[in-house]
Amino acid sequence: MTCQYKTDIAKENVPVDFLSLFLKNRTPVSERSLMSKKTLFLPILFLLCVYCNRVTEKWHTTTLLFFDTVCEINLFCFPSDFESSKKEIKEIFQDIETHFSPGSESYSSAPAILLYKKALPIYHDSEECFDITVAPLSHIWGFRDHSHRVPSSEEINRALEKIGMDKITLKPDGLFLMPGMELDWGGIAKGFGIDLASQAMIQTGIKSGFINAGGDLYCWGKNPDQESWRIGIKHPRSSGISAILYIADTGAATTGDYQRFFIQKGIRYHHVFDPKSGYPSEGKQSVTVVGPETLVCDALSTALFVSDQPEKILKKFPDYGAIVIDSEGKTFLIGKAYPIRLEK
Repeated sequence: MTCQYKTDIAKENVPVDFLSLFLKNRTPVSERSLMSKKTLFLPILFLLCVYCNRVTEKWHTTTLLFFDTVCEINLFCFPSDFESSKKEIKEIFQDIETHFSPGSESYSSAPAILLYKKALPIYHDSEECFDITVAPLSHIWGFRDHSHRVPSSEEINRALEKIGMDKITLKPDGLFLMPGMELDWGGIAKGFGIDLASQAMIQTGIKSGFINAGGDLYCWGKNPDQESWRIGIKHPRSSGISAILYIADTGAATTGDYQRFFIQKGIRYHHVFDPKSGYPSEGKQSVTVVGPETLVCDALSTALFVSDQPEKILKKFPDYGAIVIDSEGKTFLIGKAYPIRLEK
């Protein structure tokens, strides 16, 4: 995906040659005492260390708090570039939160229109299983204000009248929504931010890196062991992992019924709604999608979680594969095959 954000990070760090400057201005050796020679030795060593440190690329790691989760950043770059890269990533993530957080009505902004245009074909190709208009369902089920409850069938039917991306009109001055409609960008905005951030880093010349925001991620180049990145897929019913992916230059995203849910009378109700029924989707515990764009992985993981025919949807996305864990805990691999090891 083409990055829409400008970056001022230099592709190459050209350090000041402190050692050359020091030697150029030194006093001739014949004019120094033996003691001067000894005291000069340490400054030269110090300057050599500074020089070497500035020209050596190495791994840098940090964490940021965005999207209500911890974002992990790993970049192989010059020390000076890491600070500017971290600042660039923070600015991108802040923009995403500004435009796409719950309750945001920034429907005329360029980012909102761009993301709508990315979401619309996925809505159609997923047979409307991915839908950014499901916000009314989040409200009546109490996921927006954490007042979890099971709504009446009448409430659900009224909410369904406001759902469907075909009800959105794109006009020159922005998106026009029917009265009572509200957008929920949660199934695509985080992947959008990951794509923007990772591509910004790649365009500055950072050849290897990993950006992960709560399970939505993109990795490129080699990992610190000079191998493909090893990505663990969380087990939906325990603290362990269910599988390990081996990928590079690839995105991934997971949708699961364990991320936000409540249990009432022994029944688990989660936040991934079927836009057609108005109820939480059934039949799966988690879906992880792997492919070139994290944005698409993000949206498809929701669509495949909702659909009762995920293989049919994935045929329209030949560069993407999925790891599906059904309601009984069985794992299925569909779509494009990526290197993976299933854990027992």
